[in-house]
Amino acid sequence: MKDKILDKSTEMFLTLGFKSVTMDDIAESLGISKKTIYQHYKTKAALVEAAVLYLFDSICNGIDFICEASENPIEELFHIKKFVSEYLKDDKSSPQFQLKKYYPKIYDRIIWKQFEVMYDSLKENLEKGIASGIYRPEIDIDFIARIYFSGMVSVKDTDLFPSSTYIPSVITEKFLEYHIRAIATENGLKILNEFINENNN
Repeated sequence: MKDKILDKSTEMFLTLGFKSVTMDDIAESLGISKKTIYQHYKTKAALVEAAVLYLFDSICNGIDFICEASENPIEELFHIKKFVSEYLKDDKSSPQFQLKKYYPKIYDRIIWKQFEVMYDSLKENLEKGIASGIYRPEIDIDFIARIYFSGMVSVKDTDLFPSSTYIPSVITEKFLEYHIRAIATENGLKILNEFINENNN
C-alpha cells in the first residue's frame, strides 16, 4: 500500500501541483481513508519529500540509460532534456519552483542532490565531447558544468520566465541550444544543426 500511495501522490503532485493536492484528494483517488496514508506518511511534507526522492531516483536511472545509449554528447543532452521534461510534465507546470515556493527545505535538499549528479554527468559529457572533437578543447570543464546547471535551474524560475509567456519545455531546449553553440567546434555545430533540423521536420 505504501508504494501505491507514493506512486499516486507523485503523479498527482506533478499534474496538479504540490500545493493544491491534499491528503484527502490522494485518499479519494486511491479509494482509501486518509488515516491509511498517515499510517505510512506522518505529514504531507513527509509524503512530498518521499515523492521528490522517488522522482529523483527514477530520473537518475533514466539518465544513466540515455548516457549509455546515445550516439554522441550533443544528442545525449537533448535526449536527457526531453526525458526529464516529459517525466516532470514540464509543459503543464514547473514542479521545481512549486517545490521551492511551498516546501523550501525539501527543495534545498533536492537541488544539491541534483547538482552532485548533474555535475558529474556534465563533466563526463564535456570530456566525451572534447575527446570526439565535438566540443572545443580549451573550454573550462568545471566552469561550464556549473554554469550549465545554474542556467537549467534558472530557466525553470517562473518569476524570471513566466509560464504565460514561456513554455517550460521550450525554454529549456532554447537554453540547451545556447549552451552547445557556446562550446561546440565546427563539427559540433554541424551535428547540432543536423539534429535540430531532423527533429523539427
